[in-house]
Amino acid sequence: MSELQIYLVALGIAAILVVLIFNWWQDRRVRRRMQAHMPVVEQDPLLDAGMGDLTEGRREPGLVGSDAAPGLAPAGHADGVVAEHDEPDPSCEVVIEVTFAGPISAQDLLPLVQSLRSAGRKPVRIFVQDTEGQLSRRLQEDVAYQSMHLAVLLANRSGALSAIEWSQIWNRVQSLADQIEATVEGPDQQTVLEAAARLDDTCAALDTQVGLTLLLGSSRAVAEVTGSARAMGFVPAEGRLAWMGDHGMECFTLSRADGEPFDAGMATVDRLSLLLDVPFSPADPRAFGRMMDVGIELAQRLGADLVDDQNRPVQSGTDAAIDERLQVLYTQLEAAGLKAGSQRARRVFS
Repeated sequence: MSELQIYLVALGIAAILVVLIFNWWQDRRVRRRMQAHMPVVEQDPLLDAGMGDLTEGRREPGLVGSDAAPGLAPAGHADGVVAEHDEPDPSCEVVIEVTFAGPISAQDLLPLVQSLRSAGRKPVRIFVQDTEGQLSRRLQEDVAYQSMHLAVLLANRSGALSAIEWSQIWNRVQSLADQIEATVEGPDQQTVLEAAARLDDTCAALDTQVGLTLLLGSSRAVAEVTGSARAMGFVPAEGRLAWMGDHGMECFTLSRADGEPFDAGMATVDRLSLLLDVPFSPADPRAFGRMMDVGIELAQRLGADLVDDQNRPVQSGTDAAIDERLQVLYTQLEAAGLKAGSQRARRVFS
């Protein structure tokens, strides 16, 4: 080997060492910047288990014409519904992509998501992408991640995503990116707001809830009321009671007419509400009729009167016409890509 060849080999080795040292220095710099700006988080027990989930109100009741705070949770889906979209849903969400300067471990990434879980009254679903390009809502302790995708809900029952809400999440993401030298990509604000307004208009035209009221005649002990309902098959559901179908999903709910949860501490109640949230529960040819049948039986058990929204006594046989009208609505929801009871529908009609 000539002296020139030896010189070139040595030069090549030196160049490789320079690149390795530079990469090490850059990674160390990013980690120090992250630690300087983010709170120290002790080992998360969910990460100890090997898995963490980065998951997930417009009220317009009437027949004419809706996460769980997001956070780390065990593997699975916080809302108890089988996942239909384990990736951002472009029909109802807009995505902001954050690409890191270098791979970040799950433990280092965990504190970064704390302020990114909502945009005002719109939830934000957080997805992480590992160095192999796989996108997931779950952090794994021994995996390094190269980017983060934030899926911001465009509309729900609080209305369309507003300029203030969009600016709020965008500014938080940009601030984070500045701290860790990441890059941010996302659509411009006007495009986002126009898409949000279109989705909100569609949802407002299809948002339907049908209710019945049980008049107890006098104040009754909450324990007595809930005991009778649970004996019929109702189950607790966030301060209310829910009637579950064979599909394992909520069909309709029973709640206090004053809107307070059953476990709010008040000992008595004199009015109860049965509510069928049409987009929120799966299509059923007897959706209203089934709720009415259960309401009649519960009224008998409690010695109550079952009335409609005009305080008129409910008559047997009046359910068929309402159920017929609901079938049209179910068809319209599906045509709009918002099939009743689907995870997408439950998201935008929340």
